Amino acid sequence: MSVITSKPTESRFQRLLRTMLYGADVDRNVKAKARLGLAIVIFSAVYCVIALRLVMFATLSDGHGARRSVGADAIATARPDILDRNGKVLATDVRTPSLFGEPRKIIDVDEAVELLTAVLPDLDATEVRERLSSKRGFVWLKREITPQQQIDIHRLGIPGLGFLSENKRVYPNGPVISHEIGHVNIDNQGIAGIEKWVDGNGLAALHMAGLATDRLQTPVDLAVDLRVQFALRDELVKARDKFSAKAAAGIIADVNTGEIVAMVSEPDYDPNNPREANDPTRINRLTTGVYEMGSTFKALTLAMALDSGKVSLQTAFDARLPLRYGKFEIHDYHAQKRVLSIPEIFTYSSNIGAARAALAVGVEAHQAFLRKLGQLDRLRTELPESAEPLLPKRWGELNTVTIAFGHGLSVAPLQAVMGISALVNGGKLIPPTFMKRTQAEATQLAKQVIKPSTSDSMRYLMRLNVEKGSATRANVPGYYVGGKTGTAEKVVGGRYSKTKLLTSFTAVMPADKPRYLLLIMLDEPQPSKETHGYATSGWNAVPTGAKVIERVAPLLDMTPRLDLPKADQLILARAVESR
Repeated sequence: MSVITSKPTESRFQRLLRTMLYGADVDRNVKAKARLGLAIVIFSAVYCVIALRLVMFATLSDGHGARRSVGADAIATARPDILDRNGKVLATDVRTPSLFGEPRKIIDVDEAVELLTAVLPDLDATEVRERLSSKRGFVWLKREITPQQQIDIHRLGIPGLGFLSENKRVYPNGPVISHEIGHVNIDNQGIAGIEKWVDGNGLAALHMAGLATDRLQTPVDLAVDLRVQFALRDELVKARDKFSAKAAAGIIADVNTGEIVAMVSEPDYDPNNPREANDPTRINRLTTGVYEMGSTFKALTLAMALDSGKVSLQTAFDARLPLRYGKFEIHDYHAQKRVLSIPEIFTYSSNIGAARAALAVGVEAHQAFLRKLGQLDRLRTELPESAEPLLPKRWGELNTVTIAFGHGLSVAPLQAVMGISALVNGGKLIPPTFMKRTQAEATQLAKQVIKPSTSDSMRYLMRLNVEKGSATRANVPGYYVGGKTGTAEKVVGGRYSKTKLLTSFTAVMPADKPRYLLLIMLDEPQPSKETHGYATSGWNAVPTGAKVIERVAPLLDMTPRLDLPKADQLILARAVESR
């Protein structure tokens, strides 16, 4: 007997549901097998990802879990390398371990403190105990430990301790370039110099966005030449010792681009030990200090007089008697007691002659000229540290008289460098920069402040001063140096001191076609037998400048030229021809 089975009847609703799920002509069994295979693939991929993450957590020293536990505690982030103009590394990051604790996982706080202080004797036991006894999930215990200390702590086997690899800033050249580079804090954030400028120009924002990784950062190229910087610093350190000065400083600037090729303020500090920067004697005297620049300012005074058209190189002023203003008398240090021409006023550094030249132009014109050359406003550069000039509250005739020869107005030395560069480069005021800058970029920024003919006359006067004036000790053979000396009496207790001097020397090289300007400053140099008891600029700042020029000129690709004619035959004659 056969059994006949009948296929269950299917309602309309079931047929509609099957059609929607599987289609009208699709075999349900085939479809189910395909979906089962897809599910297997998806689950396999998920488990692979989980396994990969477990391997990462096990092998990476700075696990992501620890990083998330940091919370408000900063982790030292990556910074771009800083390079000199030739690609030499001035600042870079290295990876270094730091020790952290997770107080909630610490079993015995006292034991942990005792063991840690045995490996790290410089730890404050009380502070570590307080941190490990807190209810926080993460606390720093010691930043920037050595690899050996990391190994020793790891061997202690204390639960709740861990390590994170952080970026530590390293300065391979130590103090050689400290005042330009600046330094960072423990969290690798710039707090001075170019380091602070880098943060202010986008790095801090990248850190906040989590995009400041090593791969995304391009190096910062500075204008400084490390070789020139080292030579300048070496000579300034020697000069400071030789003349028993409180401090020494110097700048080498490209007069055609405004680039600062070297800048030294000594005593300086090691940015690898930034605590030294807190010493007030180690400030950057070239940007944060303001000084009365003495006779160096006479270059600006005579340039103003010549550019006004009221004075020419043939103009003469009476310097036979001191100038009297009430109880004040203006004297000449190298008194000639006769009528002096403009070249003689410059070479003899006559206070009386410079004052009379300024008065011939007028008080308002004098003030306007100095403002045009950037001497009356704060100078802004990439370095955040800068100082406001100290101006007279009421600028009258007596102020013009004293400012004409460098007293009564205090400026940052870098400002003076900017102004004097304009006097010799054809009359163009170019803002100084610590970054690399092309000639085309400098031309776009340049502002014509004096006539080219005035610049010709100033180059003639500066070369003449080295040939037979107060700067003869800077006449380095082959480099046709021009220059101006400056000796300013410092104000002590509200009065000018005859024994505490600030000496300076500004040199242009070469004088017939300037490329670089050098400023040398010595703070309170002392007289000696070698200087015959003198402490003025010609006996200390000028010979120091000569030694610097001898060392750096070859580094700056300046080829020596011998047997060049005198200033009046070369510079002055060429200037007359061009007119």
